[in-house]
Amino acid sequence: MSGQDNVKESSTAIEKAPQVYFKQLNLNTFKIKYFIVSFLLLSVWALFLFSPVSYDLSLSQSLSGAIVSSSILLFATRVIPEAVTALLLMTFGMLFSLAPAEIIFSGFSSTACWLIFSGLVIGIAVTETGLAQRFANAIAHHLHSSYLQLISGIVLIGILLGFVMPSSVGRAVLFMPIAVAIATNCGFDKNSNGRIGVVLAAAFGCHLPTFAILPANIPNMVMIGTAETIYNWTPLYAEYLLLHFPVLGFLKAILLVGLILMLYPDKPQAIHGAKQTEPMTGNEYKLLILMGITLCLWVTDSLHHISSAWIGLAAATFLLMPKVGLVSQESFGKKVNVNALIVVSGLLALGAVVNYSGIGILLGNHLIDNLPLSHGNDWLNFMTLSLSALAIAIGGTLPSVPALLTPMAEQLSINTGFSLQAVLMTQVFGFSTIVFPYQSVPLLMAIPLAGISLSHAARLCLYLAALTLVILLPVSYFWWQFIGWL
Repeated sequence: MSGQDNVKESSTAIEKAPQVYFKQLNLNTFKIKYFIVSFLLLSVWALFLFSPVSYDLSLSQSLSGAIVSSSILLFATRVIPEAVTALLLMTFGMLFSLAPAEIIFSGFSSTACWLIFSGLVIGIAVTETGLAQRFANAIAHHLHSSYLQLISGIVLIGILLGFVMPSSVGRAVLFMPIAVAIATNCGFDKNSNGRIGVVLAAAFGCHLPTFAILPANIPNMVMIGTAETIYNWTPLYAEYLLLHFPVLGFLKAILLVGLILMLYPDKPQAIHGAKQTEPMTGNEYKLLILMGITLCLWVTDSLHHISSAWIGLAAATFLLMPKVGLVSQESFGKKVNVNALIVVSGLLALGAVVNYSGIGILLGNHLIDNLPLSHGNDWLNFMTLSLSALAIAIGGTLPSVPALLTPMAEQLSINTGFSLQAVLMTQVFGFSTIVFPYQSVPLLMAIPLAGISLSHAARLCLYLAALTLVILLPVSYFWWQFIGWL
């Protein structure tokens, strides 16, 4: 072999060395994580089956506690896909007869499951008709005159999408390419503050403030699905909006815009893209009318008392009708994310098993014994319940908050003097306050789509969570008092 060949081989080896190193590093990191999770799973089973904790539990309760705790751990660490974790929970629930089939599989008949389904179908229609792209293009030409206007406009678009698309993942997938295109049109380079600011405005805007919109995120739907299953109560769309949107929607959006302007200052250039002038197609008009009718029915559910889920299901069914032609069978088969339906049904099964087994009452009693809850002390009760929900959200996933706390709501209501509905609604503060990006699947999906580092999202999460604790939590308390909820 010639010297030149040796030089080429050495050069190739040097170029591949970093790739080999990082691949090996990722493999080792996965092995360490897998080992830690395996150890924790064994510890959980030992705790519920062989430790003094098991003395006060029946065998069924011990098995329920072990399976539920293992599921929460797997949901939080994501060492296996979340849909597989949900299936494991339901499978073991049936194999060990932890609850009847109608309890284990109650998630599939809940409003939460069908809200997600309708959101996925509506999301496909919005994308395929080009209505969302037209909407963004039309507004983009009015946003570039100032950075404040640009960031505020993108956050506003994200919130508006929350009203018409009941799927945070769908909004993230739809809106991020549009946001990147807007950033490019405004002259922002790949690593510029402006591009990062636009991406964060889109990712956070279509997710965090929309927790104040009833069918817009999975934790909301897990909460209403579990409350419906256990207590036969579902909050009205308008009632939920009035309670949460002024503070956790509107004021949080203002804080979000202010933080982005402070952390990532920049100045947009004159917009480069040509404004879309083609007339709207028949399909776009058809979808726009359908979404308008759907939204009107959602907002007025306090008058007609038809669940948001069944209104959404009717819209989705109409979109799938062969002669309508807005969502083809091919698109439906390829783009409807069955995993999301399975995950939500699994999380609802988790809450149902906790309630059926009696663990929820035992846990609620233990929690009540260690929380400073008392009748007449509304301020402390409100803060304690809200911060407890936040602590659970940090320790696991956002949907784990309603899955764990909803079965305890009746006990907490008795000890605080709050209505059952008020106790349930305090959960919203916990699962709408994201301290770390790992808590939110939509954020983890949206940021990589735009090609920026998750460290920027982590930074914004910490600042926004701190301001939420200091400002929005006290304001929420006084707002609840003002409208008569406390």
